[in-house]
Amino acid sequence: MRDVTVVGAGPVGMLLAGELARRGVDVELLERRPAVGDGTRAIGIHSPVLAALEASGLTDHLLAEAVRVRRGEARSRGRLLGTVHFDVLSARFPFVATLPQAATESVLGAAAPKPLRGAYVLAVIPHRDAVVVRAGLLGRPIESESRIVVVAGGGAARDLVYRPGAVPARDYRDRYLMTDAAADGAADGELAVIHLDPDGVLESFPLPGGRRRFVAWDPPGADDEPEARTRRLRDALARRGEAAAADGVTAATSFGVRRVVAPRLRHGRVFAIGDTAHEVSPIGGQGMNLGLLDAVTLAPLLASWVRTGRAPDVGLLRWEARRVQSARRAASLASVNTALGRPSGRGDALRRAAVRAMLAGPSARLFARAYSMGFDVDA
Repeated sequence: MRDVTVVGAGPVGMLLAGELARRGVDVELLERRPAVGDGTRAIGIHSPVLAALEASGLTDHLLAEAVRVRRGEARSRGRLLGTVHFDVLSARFPFVATLPQAATESVLGAAAPKPLRGAYVLAVIPHRDAVVVRAGLLGRPIESESRIVVVAGGGAARDLVYRPGAVPARDYRDRYLMTDAAADGAADGELAVIHLDPDGVLESFPLPGGRRRFVAWDPPGADDEPEARTRRLRDALARRGEAAAADGVTAATSFGVRRVVAPRLRHGRVFAIGDTAHEVSPIGGQGMNLGLLDAVTLAPLLASWVRTGRAPDVGLLRWEARRVQSARRAASLASVNTALGRPSGRGDALRRAAVRAMLAGPSARLFARAYSMGFDVDA
C-alpha cells in the first residue's frame, strides 16, 4: 500500500508529490496525459509562492529561468492610466516571476517521482483505513490502495471527489484569445501592460527569450476556426500599436472563464486541491498560484499523518478553512478583472476614471498587493 497517491501531474500535483517525497513519503503520481503537454496558460508565479518554496530550494531554480516583472501599466487608447508597482511592496520577492508552464513543471517536478502516464483515473473510493484508486492504463484496468489520495487533476477530475452538481460553477460568456510571440526589441522586459480599450482588454506580459504573452478579449460566438482566431488576435495587437508582434503571430488559442469554489477540500482520506477544488478567471493569473499554495501548505500535514499514523485533524481543518477563504478572495478579484476587461461602450470614460483613481495615491499600493496575491491567507 502506498502512503499517498496524487492524481494529476500538472504544476500543482508535481509540487505536492515532490514536497512529500522530500519528506520521505512514498508517493505515487498518476497522470492521464501520455506526454507532457505543449499548451500553457499559467506563466506568472507570485511572491507568496516564491516565499513558500524558498526552503526547498525551488525558488532559486525558478528564478534562474524567469523574468522578474516589477511594474505593470494600465493604458487606454495608447494613453497611460496608471502604474502598478510591485517593487515597492514589503515582500521577500517584490515582483511577479514569469516563465512558460513547461519550465515551471520541470522545476517543480524535479524531486517528484516519475508519473505513471496514460493512467485515466475512473474512481476514488474511500474506506476507513485506505483509499482505492481505479484507473485505466493503455486499455486495461488497474487498481491500487493508498492511505491518502489527493486529486489535483484540474476541473476534469472534479467528479472524482464531488458529486455531480454539488459544487456550483458559473460559466461566463467571456472568451479570450492567447498566444506567445516575439516582442519588439524596444519593449521593457520587466513591464506588463494592460490595454483597457473600448473593444476589450489586451494583456501583454514579458517571458524569457524576448517573447511576450498576449491575451485579448474575444467576442462570444466569434468564428473559432484557427485562421479566424489568428486573424482577430493580429488585429487586436495591431490596434494597440503592437504591429511587430502582430506580424509574428502564427496561431492563437481560445479559452473561456469559469468560477468554481468548493466549500470543502477534504473528505476523510481524500483531498482536492488546485483547479479540482477552485477555478478562477485566468485574467489576473492567480489560479495556478492558489493551487501551488494548496500543495505546499498541505504537504507537511500529510507527511506528519504518514509518519505518526494519526491524522492531524485540527491542522487539516485550519488548512482547509484558509485555502477556501483564499480561493474566495481570488475569485472575487477575478470577477472584477473579468468585468474590467469587457468592452466598455458608453462607459469607457467612467472606466478610465475609475482605473486612474485606483492607481493613484495610497490605493495604488493596495492594488499592487491585491494583484500579487498579498491577501492570500497563507501569504
